[in-house]
Amino acid sequence: MSGDILSQNEIDALLSALSTGEMSAEDMKAEEETRKVKVYDFKRALRFSKDQIRSLTRIHENFARLLTTYFSAQLRTYVQINVASVDQIPFEEFIRSIPNMTLINIFEVPPLDGNILMEVNPNIAYSMLDRLMGGVGASPGKVDNLTEIETKIMTNLFERSFDNLREAWSGIIDIDPYLKEMEVNPQFLQMISPNETVVVISFNIMIGESSGMINICIPHVVLEPIVPNLSVRYWMQSNKKEPTPEQSILLERRVKTAPLPIVAELGQGQMTVEDFLHLQVGDVISLDRKIDEPLIIKVGNIPKFTGQPGHLRSRMAVQIIETRIGGDEDDE
Repeated sequence: MSGDILSQNEIDALLSALSTGEMSAEDMKAEEETRKVKVYDFKRALRFSKDQIRSLTRIHENFARLLTTYFSAQLRTYVQINVASVDQIPFEEFIRSIPNMTLINIFEVPPLDGNILMEVNPNIAYSMLDRLMGGVGASPGKVDNLTEIETKIMTNLFERSFDNLREAWSGIIDIDPYLKEMEVNPQFLQMISPNETVVVISFNIMIGESSGMINICIPHVVLEPIVPNLSVRYWMQSNKKEPTPEQSILLERRVKTAPLPIVAELGQGQMTVEDFLHLQVGDVISLDRKIDEPLIIKVGNIPKFTGQPGHLRSRMAVQIIETRIGGDEDDE
C-alpha cells in the first residue's frame, strides 16, 4: 500500500471501513506485514549471482560458436548452435527434465574436481551418427542402446569437441577435459545429491533439417574453487595482465635479434618507359644527388641516417655521419 497512490474514492471507502468497524488499524498493519513476506524455496537455493551467470553465458556463447565450426566440418553439413538459456536448478530437477533414454557424456575437467554432464537430445545424436556413417542426417525417431561401433564413433566425435571447451574456458582457467563414460539412461546417474545446485546451459542446435537440444550440467561443487573468477571485475583485470620478467627478457632478446634491411641510397632518377626499353650496357643514368653529398641510409625503407661511402677491409662500406631528424618520414 505504501507504494500505491489511492484515489479520493478509495480514501473515502477506507475511512468508511475504519469508522464502521469493518476493518481495524491492526488488520491493516497485519496485511501490510504479510505482503512483505516472500516465499523462499530452500530446495532451490541460488548459489550463483547474476553477474556470475552472465559470465557463464559469455563463456558458453563462445563455446557455441566454436562447436558450430567444429560440427560443420565433422558432419559436412550446415550446423547452427546458440545458447538458449542458462539456469541454476537442483540436480534432481535437471534429471527429471531430460528424456528417459538419451545420450549423456560424463567427463571430468582437471584441475577441477567432479564430473560434468553433456546431454544430447536423441534426435540430434542419431542425426549426427547418420551423417558420420554417410547418411543424409535423418533420425530414426526412436532411442536404443548404441552398438560398440556406434559408441566408438560418437565417443571420438565428442572427445575431439572438448578442445573447443578448453579454448572457451581458457580466459578463466586452463582445463583438460576428457570423456569418462557415455550413458543413455539418466536414472543410472548418481553424481551428486539430488538437492545440489547445478548450472544448466541449454543450446539449440540444428543439423540440416533436424533440430534439438544439448544441455551441459555443471554442479556447483565443480565451479566452487573458481566462483570468484566468474565476476566482471576478474575479467577486466585478466585483460590487463602485465608481462612477467621472463617474458620481457625473452621479448627483448627476440627483438634484438630480428633482422632489419638497411639500404644506402646513392640517389634517384627518372626516365620514360621508352628510354628504359632502350637501355644498353654502358649507358649512364643520371641521379638527383651530387657525388659530394652524403648518402641517405634507410632502415626498413625509412630514412634514418646520413653517411658517406668508403671501404673497410676490401669491402664497400658506409660511415654514418648523423641521425636524421624526423626519420620516420620519407625522403621523397
